[in-house]
Amino acid sequence: MKSSRRIMAAVGAAAALATVATTAGQVATADAQTTRKAHADTLPGGFKHLVVIYEENHSFDNLYGHWGPVNGQRVIGLDRAPRSAERQVAQDGTPYRCLLQNDVNLTAPSPLASTCQDPEHAVADSHFRNRHFLIDRYIKPEDKTCPAPGVSAPNGVLKDSPGALPGGCTRDLVHRFYQNIYQIDGGKQDRYVTGSNAVGLTMGTYATKRLPIYRYLHSKGAPHYVIADRFFQAAFGGSFLNHQWLVAARTPLDTSADAATLNSLVDDNGMPTSYPLYKATGTVADRSLTVACPDGMSHAEQACGNFAVNTMQPSSPPAEADGTKIPLVDDATYPNIGDRLSAGHLSWNWYSGGWDEAAAGTPGPLFQTHHQPLNYFASYAEGQPGRRHLKDETDFFRAARTGHLPMVSFVKPYGAENEHPGYASEPTGSDHLVRLLKAISRGRQADSTLVVVTYDEFGGQWDHVPPPGPGSPTRGVYDAWGPGTRIPALVLSTSLRRSGVDHTVYDTTSILATIERSFGLAPLSSRDAMVHDLRRAVAVGGR
Repeated sequence: MKSSRRIMAAVGAAAALATVATTAGQVATADAQTTRKAHADTLPGGFKHLVVIYEENHSFDNLYGHWGPVNGQRVIGLDRAPRSAERQVAQDGTPYRCLLQNDVNLTAPSPLASTCQDPEHAVADSHFRNRHFLIDRYIKPEDKTCPAPGVSAPNGVLKDSPGALPGGCTRDLVHRFYQNIYQIDGGKQDRYVTGSNAVGLTMGTYATKRLPIYRYLHSKGAPHYVIADRFFQAAFGGSFLNHQWLVAARTPLDTSADAATLNSLVDDNGMPTSYPLYKATGTVADRSLTVACPDGMSHAEQACGNFAVNTMQPSSPPAEADGTKIPLVDDATYPNIGDRLSAGHLSWNWYSGGWDEAAAGTPGPLFQTHHQPLNYFASYAEGQPGRRHLKDETDFFRAARTGHLPMVSFVKPYGAENEHPGYASEPTGSDHLVRLLKAISRGRQADSTLVVVTYDEFGGQWDHVPPPGPGSPTRGVYDAWGPGTRIPALVLSTSLRRSGVDHTVYDTTSILATIERSFGLAPLSSRDAMVHDLRRAVAVGGR
């Protein structure tokens, strides 16, 4: 109870500050909508089509930290990271000397030589000092370290072991609601290692300029792009929750009769479990829902009660048979952006890799049901009219090629191609992203299409830029749900006149704000009513 009160007091204070900003944000949004009502039919820059490509599980520093300047404009990358944010601390607040590793390809004294010991923190052997490092120096893109589809490899796949596939995969890293809050540590960014099951891997980064997406965007004939280097995941935690925020700007409420059995329990540090370098200080339970409220009621402004923050399954198929299900969300009470677009008679679709097979009852081994956020809403269940907006990624490629893109498209790649650590290869996913961008840029609607590429969440990986929050140097909109860690984001089109860098503070709901303000739609929550939309990024690109 003591720990629950402490967390609720902190998030309650954040919510109170956010509420003050909400009024001003709503007024500003209303004014902007009023001035555009006469021509509220185009996106920023006069674009007619928006494509949102939603990749998986990487922080900005992890993937784009080595991007470097763009047309002489600096990117807030790893060269700007202060040592204080990079230096990770133990549960007692003392800094590590070495990084403990448990990915089987990064451990010492085998397969890597031991060059560092930290007995004070129970690290007997390590190859890594307490700072960020390049993953692809040790696990190369062509290395056979990937599991076969559907095979679990909690600590990764040892290079060249029987059954290993090429692709340079690492192990997966925990990326859950309370853990993310602990890792951010009030903006210090110094508890990613301690708050993770993957410990030192959280500090890994990729050689950005070797990634297929970087090489493509800097090749002859590629579209110009704007990199948004202060773009944060909307909510703390993982994929399930951030997909919900992408479409609805809110956390779903579990209305089932037994929801209370799924409340998390956290210790005095706000942690719901123990890890190799973290020992829980009390009774804990890392469950699907937020901690219970003292009065037994759910409170969004305090992030307590029966809100689903960790992965749950939809009540409408496709869904995992052994997963805990959440009742269908009532669109009449809690609408999503699809509902808004349909009510406005605006064309749109959600395109997902492997959807047709999954909807037919034969999902691929890496089809992720919790990556289909609209399938959690009643209006998109089997037999409902909204179901026709849920399509296969092959339909997107066809629409892009033939010039039949709707006004708004959301594209979710299949698991093997979505860049998710653990079960997917980063370079393979980046290759697929390039394929998507080429399909758009070679299509008949290329010049009238604005593309946003971003990631659902940080995947458990460190980033040095603190998200907006109480006391954070990053000024921006926040509430009890987030935003969380900084993630990669690109805005691009064949008709942008130049590439550049946008330092505006955004979060995932900035995509919703862009759609809503462009087409005169009401915001879904206070968050998307308050955040910046993406018109500044478009302006940086010369439209």
